Amino acid sequence: MPVSATAMSEVIVGKWSLPGSLGCPAKASSLVIFAHGSGSSRFSERNRKVAVMLNRAGIATLLFDLLYPEEEMAAGRARVFDIPFLAARLTDAVAWSATTVVGGLPVGLFGASTGAAAALTAAAQLGTRIGAVVSRGGRPDLAGAALEKVRAPTLLIVGGNDPEVLELNRRAAHRMTGLCVVEIVPGASHLFPEPGAMERVTQLATDWFTRHLAPLVV
Repeated sequence: MPVSATAMSEVIVGKWSLPGSLGCPAKASSLVIFAHGSGSSRFSERNRKVAVMLNRAGIATLLFDLLYPEEEMAAGRARVFDIPFLAARLTDAVAWSATTVVGGLPVGLFGASTGAAAALTAAAQLGTRIGAVVSRGGRPDLAGAALEKVRAPTLLIVGGNDPEVLELNRRAAHRMTGLCVVEIVPGASHLFPEPGAMERVTQLATDWFTRHLAPLVV
């Protein structure tokens, strides 16, 4: 796998001025935008592990905060589970990325937990603008009717020791009409803390995005 030098920049994303971190390898082939879940932030250790691997493979990454701290705590943390609201911020981030140094690259979305539902909802809304989606321990079922509208090839990664979420992912995959694969990491629980589990997640995600994010045809 090629190793690319990566320029890291702190950025302000979109019309909501959300803080983010943009990793841009030399000659990046594509861009993956992360959607964190359940009140997590751009500093998520697990998502940053995935981003590092993607950068090494020549894929640019954008990790940004979907919510401000005060939004996370307001009204009983309702915004944390407001999938349409989170998806709107994600689609805005996609539009914003087109104005940056990574503009013009094919775009993929990586979602974790509730962020997976936001990623799939955004993918349904953006159509061919999104080239691939990956979910880690996600709740794709929360995307509701958007599932049937997703056209981007989708990979749902679930721990083998996370039976309830695994069943929800299988049901969601059954509803999707485009390419969708459920990949089980044996012995892994919901947050993939077991030895080697996150390494497997990063490899699966990297392989998926490398395979499905092709240059845009203008």
